[in-house]
Amino acid sequence: MYPAELKYTKDHEWIRADGNEFVVGITDFAQRQLGDVVFVDLPDPGRVIRQGEAFGTIESVKAVSELFAPISGEVVATNPDLATHPESVNGRPHETWMIRLRATDPAELEALLDASAYSAVVAS
Repeated sequence: MYPAELKYTKDHEWIRADGNEFVVGITDFAQRQLGDVVFVDLPDPGRVIRQGEAFGTIESVKAVSELFAPISGEVVATNPDLATHPESVNGRPHETWMIRLRATDPAELEALLDASAYSAVVAS
């Protein structure tokens, strides 16, 4: 259920390498817990965020939740489609990225969960 090529956080974000950069989104588990997503607030490109720091919020019909950075880096882009179609997070959570990062310490990826470990977290 959780793609093996992604890494995961216990806060329910995923991260994937894309060339020399990394894209970040939320997991299927997170979007199911939130329900229908109606708004996503993301940082401006150029912002530097640290691993574990909140970088934005996601609003659904149920709640507003913070989004946390899986690794440290500079935001180089945000997904422009989310401004007009935030619901795409619900339909394709592991394909719908939110931010693109230029990592300052790619070694931080080693502390993240693989698909198997993340599946165990959400099953408990």
